[in-house]
Amino acid sequence: MSWCVEIQVRYGDFVLDVALQGDLKPVVLVGANGAGKSTVLRAVAGGCRPATGRIQVGSQVLFDADSGVDLVPEDRRVGYVPQGLGLFPHLTAVDNVGFGLRAGDTVMSARQRRQAAADLMDELGCGALGPRMPSSLSGGERQRVALARAFMVKPDLLLLDEPLSALDVAARRALRNHLARYLAASSFPAIVTTHDVRDVRALDALVYVLDAGRVVQSGTADELTAAPSTEFVAEFFGL
Repeated sequence: MSWCVEIQVRYGDFVLDVALQGDLKPVVLVGANGAGKSTVLRAVAGGCRPATGRIQVGSQVLFDADSGVDLVPEDRRVGYVPQGLGLFPHLTAVDNVGFGLRAGDTVMSARQRRQAAADLMDELGCGALGPRMPSSLSGGERQRVALARAFMVKPDLLLLDEPLSALDVAARRALRNHLARYLAASSFPAIVTTHDVRDVRALDALVYVLDAGRVVQSGTADELTAAPSTEFVAEFFGL
């Protein structure tokens, strides 16, 4: 499945003007704080409306300023894990994970949704968290639950905003490896933001470097390491 994002978003004096494209290979967005990475994901998910542009995933047009297409978030079939995670505070962890199964063509009972969610949480190593409320979870535990919820709906496009940032070193390494295996075996593409070069290399991702709202370089980790175009790129890849 191919996808493309061509958008322009204005917030006061800041203008985000980017063109991205990809296929099933994960894409990672990197850049300094304020470069526009999270805004790209919000625009694709339907959380903010671009002034101009087009967003398409496969044959589905999510947004097209020229033709007036602007699907509401629930119709975009996009799995989105924001930095704030967005868990429902009144639902247990397992019911948060199974929430997305309430919609779609397959009718499932509450028991079936809970069982499917529990099975996935077991795969992610967080099955024991199922009965607990989000308020009782640590940052890393909430991160695992939010990832499981995004995986549960088998989206057309997965958006992960700093998905491993709340984890300690050991948990981050384990979940990074699981995420890499999961995305490699999945049938849908993903866009991931990160500040950690180890995430880029583990995911074997195509990288887009954002600076002040624009793409300044793109390529594989090896290509960017060999010929960094900015000081940020050189520092990010450890040169």
